Amino acid sequence: MLINSLSGVEEDVNEGFMESILSKVRRVKVDERTLYEGSFRIKESKITIKTDPEAFTAAVLSILEHRNQLEAYVKNEPAFLTALEPVNVWREAPKVIMRMDEASRIAGVGPMASVAGAIADLAVEAAIDAGARGVLVENGGEVSIDGAYTFHVALNVRGTILSDNIGFKVTPKDYPIGIATSSATSGHAISFGVADAVTVFSKNAAYADALATCICNAVVGESPEQAVEAGLSTAKGIREIRGVIIVVGDKVGIVGRVPEFVYIEPGKTPKL
Repeated sequence: MLINSLSGVEEDVNEGFMESILSKVRRVKVDERTLYEGSFRIKESKITIKTDPEAFTAAVLSILEHRNQLEAYVKNEPAFLTALEPVNVWREAPKVIMRMDEASRIAGVGPMASVAGAIADLAVEAAIDAGARGVLVENGGEVSIDGAYTFHVALNVRGTILSDNIGFKVTPKDYPIGIATSSATSGHAISFGVADAVTVFSKNAAYADALATCICNAVVGESPEQAVEAGLSTAKGIREIRGVIIVVGDKVGIVGRVPEFVYIEPGKTPKL
């Protein structure tokens, strides 16, 4: 369910939707503090939010608002939805469109390549503005984190050597951070490469999302080793990439700075 605007929606619609989400929220301990953790779906998107109780609702409403603004925009500008390279946007376009446009131009890919990350970033910002000391938002596998808490994020790319309980420990020294994964062999994303998985770390999830697509497209070669090296070479030339992990078959390449690897207990953390 999407809403037309936060100011123009009947209160019972908002309340009913929020009540449904809040009824499923779990209380979890992070750095000795009690946070809300909730997962829910909006159309095709599966979303997980972990933050302080007083900021949880603000993050949810941000996602609803910006998804709605995006849908309204693409009705008027359908090329924005299908473009595989940057496109011109309205000078006074909604914030989510501007964030996607910026990421698109940095990565040289279509703006929709960053949609999940951009919406996650905006939800994180809304939570911080609402008083959160820390927040993690995962939107369709793309993760945005900021604040003062340490989080563990699982990397679970099916069918690869990184599919068994491997993850990352991200701490305030890493923040703000965006983490995104793209694959040419699984999922519905369009890719021109051969990577089983490309995970990118950047300063926000919109950048990471678009750049994961960019690097995934660059992972090409006559052998898995050559394909991995081609992707790493491309990543080295993009200053907005903090670090990247590329997987092709049983070959793995890493360049730049990535968070500490950790073992993740199954079912305990958001998965990329």
